[in-house]
Amino acid sequence: MKLILINKVILHTKYPFTDKIMALFLHSCLCVLLFISELFEISHIRTIYHMFIAVLLIFCLSTLAVDYIDQGRLVLEFDLLFFAFGKAGTVTWAWIVMFVYTLLVPYYTVLFWGYLYHSSRPKLVFSLGTVLILSAIQTCVLGVFPIYVVIENQLPPASRFIVVLEQIRFLMKSYSFIRETAPVIMKATPKKGEGPRFPTFSSYLYFLFCPTLIYRESYPRPETNQPFTKRTMVLAVFHSILPGIMLLLLCFFAFLHCWLNLFGELLRFADRMFYKDWWNSTSFANYYRTWNVVVHDWLYYYGYRDFLWVSRVPIHKNYKFNTQKNK
Repeated sequence: MKLILINKVILHTKYPFTDKIMALFLHSCLCVLLFISELFEISHIRTIYHMFIAVLLIFCLSTLAVDYIDQGRLVLEFDLLFFAFGKAGTVTWAWIVMFVYTLLVPYYTVLFWGYLYHSSRPKLVFSLGTVLILSAIQTCVLGVFPIYVVIENQLPPASRFIVVLEQIRFLMKSYSFIRETAPVIMKATPKKGEGPRFPTFSSYLYFLFCPTLIYRESYPRPETNQPFTKRTMVLAVFHSILPGIMLLLLCFFAFLHCWLNLFGELLRFADRMFYKDWWNSTSFANYYRTWNVVVHDWLYYYGYRDFLWVSRVPIHKNYKFNTQKNK
């Protein structure tokens, strides 16, 4: 209610329209960031939040001072923003192609392989053939195709960044799905007259959007969830978009805290341990394990553990995927 009242006051002031939009945007962003998580009850989290506000204010004051000294007036132009995110149509259809492929091909390939695995002879040859064919298709669609789109269309920096990041995300998610599903199918021998049990399509679709790279057929969800209307969703999405900031801390805060928490709230994904207290790290080894837990879990499961499994080295069996709520 306070947010709506303050926004109405800003709209009824006599300042220029662009200044009103900027004021509304900054105020809404600060309010969304303030209430997005209960982490701000912790003192050192509040300290980091205040640091971000201070950096943002310094950035705004610096920009205003430079514009006033050089131009003699305040320059509020968005040409650089429009250039950086240009060719949105090309980015959209490229993303749709990658998403539809990742949604359909890996899932139905696993279903096809799972139906025939226990009845095929020899199983190893059939599995290797399926892996080679799928790897070739993956290389073409999720490997070569995005790079071709970026180079052929000469996408601007931000649009290029979006395509490449989505390419990596789809590759990691599809690999996680196959890696977690295949051993279950291989171990579960179906009884006579019964087919093998496969993960549901809805669980795989949910996994493609939820903020994790480790596939599970089900995830812990909070017991209660606040009502989320279309209007609230649209406002939350647009109010959570921060201006492009190149500093490492602000990029970390915008993505690992705000963006992943937004999808966790929309999808009722209870595991919010996207990062740990990396600011207390005393070594680079601890820093790389704590600043991005999402990617670290993926590397641990499918890089480190699989390497030890191939090397026939016993691994620590007590490691579990962190399902604790971020308090």
